[in-house]
Amino acid sequence: MNQRNLELKVIFWVITGLFGLFLVLPIGVLLLKSLGDGWPTLFFFADVLGQPGFLQALGNSFTVAALAAVLATALAFCMAYAVHYTALPRRFKSALIAVASLPMYLPTITYGFAIIYSFGRQGLITRLLGRQLFDIYGMAGLLVGYVIYTVPVAFLLIHNTMGFVDKKPLIVSKVMGDRPLATFRIAVLRPLLGTLAGAFIQAFFLCFTDFGIPASVGGGYEVIATLLYNRMLGGIPDFSRGAVIAMVMLIPSVGSICLLRYLERFNIRYSRIDRAELTDSRGRDAGWGTAGALICVAVLSIFAVIFLVPCVEAWPYQTGLTGEHFRAVLADRQLVAVYIHSLELALLTAAVGTLVAYGAALITARSTLPQRYKGAVESFSLITNAIPGMVLGVAYMFLFSGSSLQNTMVLMVLCNIVHYFSTPYLMMKNTLSKMNAGWETTAMLMGDSWLKTILRVVTPNAMSSLIEVFSYYFINAMVTISALIFIAGARTMVLTTMIKQLQYVNRFNEVFVLSLLILFTNLIAKGFFSWLAKKAPGRTK
Repeated sequence: MNQRNLELKVIFWVITGLFGLFLVLPIGVLLLKSLGDGWPTLFFFADVLGQPGFLQALGNSFTVAALAAVLATALAFCMAYAVHYTALPRRFKSALIAVASLPMYLPTITYGFAIIYSFGRQGLITRLLGRQLFDIYGMAGLLVGYVIYTVPVAFLLIHNTMGFVDKKPLIVSKVMGDRPLATFRIAVLRPLLGTLAGAFIQAFFLCFTDFGIPASVGGGYEVIATLLYNRMLGGIPDFSRGAVIAMVMLIPSVGSICLLRYLERFNIRYSRIDRAELTDSRGRDAGWGTAGALICVAVLSIFAVIFLVPCVEAWPYQTGLTGEHFRAVLADRQLVAVYIHSLELALLTAAVGTLVAYGAALITARSTLPQRYKGAVESFSLITNAIPGMVLGVAYMFLFSGSSLQNTMVLMVLCNIVHYFSTPYLMMKNTLSKMNAGWETTAMLMGDSWLKTILRVVTPNAMSSLIEVFSYYFINAMVTISALIFIAGARTMVLTTMIKQLQYVNRFNEVFVLSLLILFTNLIAKGFFSWLAKKAPGRTK
C-alpha cells in the first residue's frame, strides 16, 4: 500500500467513524425505540397511526407544504426570470437577488413572529390597511411563513440553472415566428423542467420538516412537526410514540431525495452555451420588473416589523422611538452569554465541518481508492440529505441521554456537521473534480508526499470553495433550531432556542432584538467570507 492510499484510508475511517456514531447509530436507536423498550413490537406504530389526530396532522403537513412549495417555486421563478431574461438595470437585479436571499439569514421561528406583528390585529400591515387580511394562526399563517422560508432555496436553484441555459433558442424561436407562449415553453420552461421540479421538492421537504414556523403561528392547525415536539417535550413525554412519529417523518424525506435523483435525468446539458444578447422589449422588462418589485416589497414589508418593534417603546400603543430594548438585551448577561454560545457553536461547526467535507471530497474526487470507499461517502451524503433536523435531534436525545455528551457544545457541533454535511460535501467535490487530475502523480514523481501535495497545491487552489463551505456551515449553525431544541441544555443554549423560551413569556422585544443580532451577524459574516473568497486563489466563475 502506498503512502497516499494509507493517508486517504485513515481519513476515510475517521469520517466513517464519525457518521457511524453520529448518524447511523442514532437512527438505529430511534428505530428500536419506536419498536418498544422490550421485545420488538408494532404496537406503537399501530396505536399512533390509529389516532385521529395523527392522520389529520399528517394530512395538514402534506397540504400546506405542497401549497407553499408551489407558490415558492412560482415566485422564485419570477424573480430569477427578471434577473436572467430581461434588460433591467444591474442594480435592480442585484436588489432582487439580495431580497430573495434575505430570509436565509434569519431563523424560521422569527418568520412566525414577523407574521404576527405584521398581519395580527394590531400588526403593522393591518394598521396600514385598516383591516386584518387573514387569521394568522393556522393554515394561512403557516402558508405565508413557509413561502418566505423556501423562496430563497427555490430561487437559488432556479437562478443557478438559468445562468447555464442557452439563450440562443429564445431568439431563434422568435425569428421563426413562434407565438410568445410557445417561445416561452420551448426556450425557457423546457430546459428548466427538472430544476423547477427539484425546487418544488426541496421546498416541500423543508416545509414538511420545519418546526420553527408552526411553533409560532401553527395555532390549532396541527402539523406533524408540532406533534413530534409535543410528544417529546410536552407536559407528559411519550418517547416510544414520539419515536414512531419521527420515523414516519423520514418517509416523505427519503421519497423527496429519490425523486430528486430521478429528476436529474431531465436536466439539459449543453456542449456550448451562446451568450446571446436579449432583444429589447419595454413591455417584457416592465412586466417582469413589476412582478419582481412587488415580491420584494411583500417580503421586506413582512420583515420590516423586526426592525421597527424593538425600536419603539411598546408596540402598538407607545410608538415613540427608543433604544432601551437594545440596551436591556446588551445589559442582560444571560442573553449576551447565549449570543457568545451561538458564535462559538457556529465557528466550531464551520471549522470542523469544513475539514470533514474537504476530507470526504478528497476521497471521492482526488483518490484511487476502490469504489466501495467512495460509495460509502456518497451514501453518507445521501442519508444526511434525507434526515430532517427534528428526527436527528430526537435520535441524539435517545442515544446520548445520561452520557457525558448530553447537552454539551460538542454534541451540538457534531449534530450540525452531520445535519448540513450534504451541500458542503457536494460543493467541495465539484471543485476538486475540476482540478488537474495529475497533480498528485506529478508531485509523487518529484518526491513530494501526498499530504504535502494536498497542503501546498490542492488546498490553495480550493481555498475559495473552502471559504464558501465555512460560510455555509456558519450561517446555518446560527439559524438552526429543529435539532438543537432537543439537545441544547441550560448552559449551552443558543439564540434560536432562547427565542423559543422567550416566546413562552411573551418577551417579543427581546425576540426581535436577538433576531436582529442573528441577521446582522450572518450578513457581516457573509460579506466578510465572500470578500475572502474573491481574494482567495482558485476562484472560479
